[in-house]
Amino acid sequence: MFNVRFLACPLLLCSLALVARAQSKPAVGAIPHLERRGQATQLIVDGKPFLVLGGELSNTVSSDTERMKVVWPMLANKVHMNTVLTGISWDWIEPEEGKYDFRLVDQLIESARQNNVRTVWIWFASWKNGLSTLSQNNMQADARAFAALMRHTREVDRSHRVIMVQVQNEVGVLGDSRDRSPAANEAFAKPVPKELLDYLAKHKLELLPEFKQVWDAAGARTSGTWEEVFGEGAKADEIFMGWNYARYINAVTEAGKKEYAIPMFVNAWIVQPEDKGPGDYPSGGPQDHMHDIWRAGAPQIDLLCPDIYLPDFTGIVARYGRSGNPIFVPESAGDTRGAANAFYAIGQHRAIGYSPFGIDNVARLMGFGPDGAQPAGSQPPPDVEALPFSVAYKTLAQLAPSILEHQSKGTIAAASLNRQNPDRQVKLGDYILNVGLPRNRRTPAVVPDVTGYGIFMATGPDEYLLAGNNLQITFTPNTSGPPIAGIARQENGHFENGKWVVTRYLAGDDSVLRYDIATVADMGQSGSGVRLSAPDRGIQRVKLYRYR
Repeated sequence: MFNVRFLACPLLLCSLALVARAQSKPAVGAIPHLERRGQATQLIVDGKPFLVLGGELSNTVSSDTERMKVVWPMLANKVHMNTVLTGISWDWIEPEEGKYDFRLVDQLIESARQNNVRTVWIWFASWKNGLSTLSQNNMQADARAFAALMRHTREVDRSHRVIMVQVQNEVGVLGDSRDRSPAANEAFAKPVPKELLDYLAKHKLELLPEFKQVWDAAGARTSGTWEEVFGEGAKADEIFMGWNYARYINAVTEAGKKEYAIPMFVNAWIVQPEDKGPGDYPSGGPQDHMHDIWRAGAPQIDLLCPDIYLPDFTGIVARYGRSGNPIFVPESAGDTRGAANAFYAIGQHRAIGYSPFGIDNVARLMGFGPDGAQPAGSQPPPDVEALPFSVAYKTLAQLAPSILEHQSKGTIAAASLNRQNPDRQVKLGDYILNVGLPRNRRTPAVVPDVTGYGIFMATGPDEYLLAGNNLQITFTPNTSGPPIAGIARQENGHFENGKWVVTRYLAGDDSVLRYDIATVADMGQSGSGVRLSAPDRGIQRVKLYRYR
């Protein structure tokens, strides 16, 4: 009996240890992760696809716990955000080397839980502080602190509030094309690392054209110094810096993922129209023309993400979606343009989400010009929930289950229009959607000065779910058969707990877009279609029929 008890004690202790370890480190399938589902890469949270309707706080506001007591409920209940991107500064959690203070981290996780939203950590560490990528001591210290943060997050975040991490912020060298410290000069004069050249040789047919052009122009060599392989000048400098930033951040990310392997990404300060070369924008950062270097140097990074404040949102997102890079926009506008951006990225490029910057400041959610005016200081504060971006997020939140389903099926598309680009044709299902800004029925040639946006899903034969604002849509058959499409049924409504609720049945004048019937008949059109206007008619379902 004594021997049995003696043997049982270690077994019991071992079992308890295994249970404790399992509790402190969730199974891989249970933690947030990216997963390819059909035609889309999606973020999986608690076992289900999750659409990030996010917003990024100003850099340091999360350290102001009193201010955040007001911000949390505003974002969750008024702006309809389900995710908040918040900075975690290295010195906040490690004020003294080797001694950690996670009180703020714990408060943020608990506040997210209480307000039923998720969070994305932004690890503000070695940059923007001008530190060199060549410092091994700094990289190791950075990696230790980040690993400690991820270990603590894993241990305390039982409800999976933290779903992703941005590692560093908008990295790159400003003011010069590369680091010119003695250590950097020595590394630049050495041969290009074999692992980079092996990657380029293996993926030669898949390289992005702008990068391949630089390599080919120097002879596409598979050995030599940085200047021998990539030529002399700023382009070689930028590639050198990109490799070193990628390797540094990969090491930090790898240390963090060993503790808690949730999705991790980097963000880019993108090239501006006035920039003449690397150094005017952060040289070596994950700009779209540098993606091959970042894929080679930072395989631990899951997404390369653009911060987009330029007007050409559609073009920039398209460039970032190349080579299978999943789209997430961590910084952008939060006004009417932002509403259009969110709809477009999620619908057209199957983005896992969108996030405007500085959303703790209500002014960031308000636009100038024809889409909305900034109130004077003497005016009362705005109704946050009625702002265009809040209305857009409320719509997307209702549609999220349908959006995620149709992203996977590939039966989704979107449009973002303005006065300069007032019309677009979208092929979806068995029809072409002729999408345009709303026109007056009697003067259809006059283009209004508004922003229009919409997301469209083919839900069945001749059936569509449409949502957006400031758009009109007609349909043209895209398969053999009768050439004209008419609307058999048109419903305005909303979703409650995932179920469609009809608010109004539309017909007659509700559907007439043009009175010049003879002209539209010559165009193969019926003169009827859908007018989307938020919030009252922002979501509609239609059933089509065909005739000649």
